[in-house]
Amino acid sequence: MDELKTEEEQLEAFRAWWKEYGNYVIGGVVLGGLVLFGINYQGNTRLEAQQAASALYDQLTDEVVDGDLDAAEALAAQIANDYSNTAYVVQSKLAMARLYMDENRDEDAANTLRELIALKGVDEIREIARLRLAKVLIYQEKAEEALETVSEAATGAFAARFAEVRGDAHVQLENFEEARAAYDEALQQPNSQQTLDVGYVRLKLLDLPPPAIAAAGTAEVESEIADAAQDASEAEEAVEEASDVAEAADEADDANETTEEASE
Repeated sequence: MDELKTEEEQLEAFRAWWKEYGNYVIGGVVLGGLVLFGINYQGNTRLEAQQAASALYDQLTDEVVDGDLDAAEALAAQIANDYSNTAYVVQSKLAMARLYMDENRDEDAANTLRELIALKGVDEIREIARLRLAKVLIYQEKAEEALETVSEAATGAFAARFAEVRGDAHVQLENFEEARAAYDEALQQPNSQQTLDVGYVRLKLLDLPPPAIAAAGTAEVESEIADAAQDASEAEEAVEEASDVAEAADEADDANETTEEASE
């Protein structure tokens, strides 16, 4: 009997506890289920977005290879508008920059790469964009701007490639010693064998005029400029002298005419 009473007391105690707290328990279970459902739903939604963006990006790369600019632009815009939180947005911009260059629309390529550089949180992509933008600017013969683009120090795999591009910009500016230093810096990077066409960079070094010749060439140009200025000055003086002689001759003619008229 005592045991039965004890069980009945326990049952009554549970019923009393459930009456007071049962709603909270049910609410907690329901809330936990909703949270779990929300997490799963959000995860599934993100996965679906990634898959959809990936499919569009695959189509975009096909259009880039085929050179269909209109179709590629439409796909890139769709990715940017509908899947802005995916990594395929930046990848599509890189692909479009390449296509713009293939289509001789270098300014569109440059602007697309500038948009990438302005993005935050994608450091590696930004470095790639800076490198490619500098090459586009050199193609546009904007070496000074190219140097500004890669002036910020790069690390890791990009250090050697940035140095090479700085060398290319200095060559365009005919700053041959700075170019030599930049190419040497590129070759001396620890990862240069993996990130550079080392043989090509060495050929660029060999193509540079030797320091003595470069200096002599500069001095020769300066001398020619000075000689040309001297010749121009002498020519101007000769013209002035000829003008003076002509004026004197005119004055003599006038005087002769006056004398003849007076004698008559």
